[in-house]
Amino acid sequence: MNATVETACCPPLTQSALSEPAATRLAEVFAVLADPVRLRLFSLIASAPGGTCACDVVELVNRSQPTVSHHLKVLHEGGLVTRERRGRWIWYQAHPAALADAASLLDCC
Repeated sequence: MNATVETACCPPLTQSALSEPAATRLAEVFAVLADPVRLRLFSLIASAPGGTCACDVVELVNRSQPTVSHHLKVLHEGGLVTRERRGRWIWYQAHPAALADAASLLDCC
């Protein structure tokens, strides 16, 4: 699930039908973000310019640390965030082009 789709492969739905690989990848992205906790975590991470420490988001989403760790793992495996160990902590950043394909698909106006 970690492979990314080329940005140019996904014209808006009103222009042409998706290829099978593009549809599969976008469905994976939407499935990852379909959970409200993951969507909120992704939003918190994406809105932090220098990234976010996993330790800082536990209280913000009002979930236990193991639950947050699970959701962060799913976001990472889905290719939506990158992670980096800094000392004892893991820092997360939104993948540079994580939602570019989904945005181009939905931006059909």
